[in-house]
Amino acid sequence: MAGISFEEVMFTVMTATQDTFKCYMNIELYAGHVDRKVAPVDSDITGIIGVAGDRVGYIIVAADRATAQLVAREMLMDDEPDEDSIRDAIGELINNIAGAFKTKYHDQYGNVAMGLPLVVSGQLRTVTEPAEEGASMNVQCKGVTIPFTNKDGSANLKVMIYM
Repeated sequence: MAGISFEEVMFTVMTATQDTFKCYMNIELYAGHVDRKVAPVDSDITGIIGVAGDRVGYIIVAADRATAQLVAREMLMDDEPDEDSIRDAIGELINNIAGAFKTKYHDQYGNVAMGLPLVVSGQLRTVTEPAEEGASMNVQCKGVTIPFTNKDGSANLKVMIYM
């Protein structure tokens, strides 16, 4: 995937997110200002899927509880989804977004693989404690965070691409 620019990856994932919401939930999403970094975000439920092949990274969807419930209600056509259904719906959402990325580039570049979706539920917060002396992590890859919302503001999520 060395021939795929990061911008192509970003726009493919952005379009896949909007298309997934439109096709599966009949919700029109609008992308906000793209932050050209991946930073910790507050979320109630997070879906993560790994990308492997010539380019390695993650596609991450972070949502608040109301948005996760909306996704579950619309995707599963269930008026009162339980916790397992909400996690399943977020896993299916991230799987669809990543699947569109894989479909677009697999035939063109060959070496594209996806992991299984990982869904983390519960409040995630930024770690505010200082790092231990000498402990650091230097990730050498590009990343962006793309906020999405719909017209009435009932859907709010962030999609992060880290490659």
